[in-house]
Amino acid sequence: MILILMGVSGSGKTTIGKLLAEELRWPFYDGDDFHPQANIDKMSRGIALTDQDREVWLATLRQLVERLFQDHQSAIVACSALKQTYRTQLQENNTDVYFVYLKGDHALIQQRLQERSGHFMKADLLTSQFATLEEPDGVLTVDVALTPQAIVKQIRSCFDLV
Repeated sequence: MILILMGVSGSGKTTIGKLLAEELRWPFYDGDDFHPQANIDKMSRGIALTDQDREVWLATLRQLVERLFQDHQSAIVACSALKQTYRTQLQENNTDVYFVYLKGDHALIQQRLQERSGHFMKADLLTSQFATLEEPDGVLTVDVALTPQAIVKQIRSCFDLV
């Protein structure tokens, strides 16, 4: 099973992913670590990524998912996966890839981004992320206003990961 934690920057994908992976003793992969340097440079300058910018990044993450399946390895992956086409590409036809949408309102996430340091994603790109976001249907949606522990508990309960 591969759980992909999705949502806009600042929604808690990395925080929740690390906690969940630690509890389950599964590996955690942060999608940000797979961006090509050109994407990181662009976001560092406050420039939103385009679909074309994301192509190589998504292909690399898809290769990760394939490798995990070949190795029969469960994992947690943090990836914004803002559009349905991105999610379709990541999931392809694997029925053991599940998305968890970490959903929050703009004001809360903006506050979190302003308090975050050391990340290449600039807080002023949040509006473009919300504009790009196509909220998913049929996936577990969790309110990011909850505590990280409550979010992890909800995810574990939903997927029967006791």
